[in-house]
Amino acid sequence: MKLDQAFGIHEQALKLRAERSEVLAANLANADTPGYKARDFDFDKVLRGQMPPATQLAATNGRHIGSAPSLVPSNALEYRIPLQPSVDGNTVDAETEQVAFSRNAMEYEASLRFLDGRIRGLLTAIRGD
Repeated sequence: MKLDQAFGIHEQALKLRAERSEVLAANLANADTPGYKARDFDFDKVLRGQMPPATQLAATNGRHIGSAPSLVPSNALEYRIPLQPSVDGNTVDAETEQVAFSRNAMEYEASLRFLDGRIRGLLTAIRGD
């Protein structure tokens, strides 16, 4: 049995949930920034792999700071359409972002619990308990 088969899609889902948390946290952090446009991505669509692979920026200088490769392609990040536009151009609706962040956190925890249960099951099988 291969480990990637043992965990199924939950390993990938966990990584995507973490990235989505970062996107939603950035939206919340910029709720009062004039002109900031709230962003998000369709988790299910990205997880199903319907998007083209992500592109990486080339480091043209040895002193450039590298970034962790993103699982979310840049073209998957979409701007939210505000329910009520603000005068300063900010499209962050704090309540919408908080709900999305909370739901994503619960689904992240559910993936963690599933993986924990799967790991415990594998350890029980290995030990022969």
